[in-house]
Amino acid sequence: MNVRRLIPTTAVAGAVGLGLLAVSACSTSDAAERTDDGRLKVVASFYPMQYLAERIGGANVSVTTLTKPGVEPHDLELKPRQTAELNDSGFILYLKGVQPAVDKAIEQASVAHKVDAAELTTMESFGTGGGHNHSHEEEDGHAHEEGDGHAHEEGHEEAGGEAGHEGHDHTTEGGADPHIWLDPAKYAEVAQGVGARMEKADPDHAAEYKKNTEALVAELTALDKDFEQGLKNTATRTFITTHSAFGYLAEAYGLEQEGISGVAPESEPSPARIKELQTIAAKDKVTTVFFETLASDRTAKTLAKDTGLKTDVLDPLEGITDKSRGDDYTEVMRSNLAALQKALGAK
Repeated sequence: MNVRRLIPTTAVAGAVGLGLLAVSACSTSDAAERTDDGRLKVVASFYPMQYLAERIGGANVSVTTLTKPGVEPHDLELKPRQTAELNDSGFILYLKGVQPAVDKAIEQASVAHKVDAAELTTMESFGTGGGHNHSHEEEDGHAHEEGDGHAHEEGHEEAGGEAGHEGHDHTTEGGADPHIWLDPAKYAEVAQGVGARMEKADPDHAAEYKKNTEALVAELTALDKDFEQGLKNTATRTFITTHSAFGYLAEAYGLEQEGISGVAPESEPSPARIKELQTIAAKDKVTTVFFETLASDRTAKTLAKDTGLKTDVLDPLEGITDKSRGDDYTEVMRSNLAALQKALGAK
């Protein structure tokens, strides 16, 4: 909700007295913050933030992303040109904890509207088995279906530990998993917050930002419902992934993520971890080892060969490339849903 504060009469009088100075300051600021055709300059840190900025901003913004397609976002080092883009922008949208170099540059940037998506929803911590901590004794795997069957309504269960990203620490400074966009309902919460902040940054187009936000939230809500229904009845609730990015997704839909943590892309899983995953795969009827599009599939294929499992893509949506199974967030998430349904044996 956008609540506007009333300006006291004395403040109005003061403002009139400083009118010329204010007009001069605004015109100088606007020149840096807007394009020649008047659009708000927005810088997004990486794809999930870019998608929100473009969908909510629409025709009223010019969006630049710091992370180009195909670039692994966690190791990004900014070039001087990109730092200049940050300082010339009118609105920065990022997710603190994903890209240390970006966080540092944004902290130093003198921009009035800097939005950290992590502050717009609740962050959680997940271990390498992050997600819904169902008991393995519950062989039917449907303990999550209590109430309306959706973890968003039940609240999130804390699972201690940190999730690894093949050699990267995949948690924020506070120990929270940053992959909030992989839960459509959480992503919708962030979208609402971004929309409200855009309205504040560019009040002349507030109505359009609000309309665009409502449309996006409706789309994400529908996606959330499709995941909920599509994963409600499955032969197994467990999936294995080389990238422990899916804690929020698993938590939301009553699944169990088993990741291979702290393994560099060039490295093989340890014998102990392979043995552990073999046991889990047999007990929980796991069929598939998932890998991602922006990293090597070597680890997944090695593990699959050693455990007799299949491989498939589960995209953490950190970037869109020509290898992505879809052209945007929604399309790739629906591809993820289809992959999960197939791997989990959806009924």
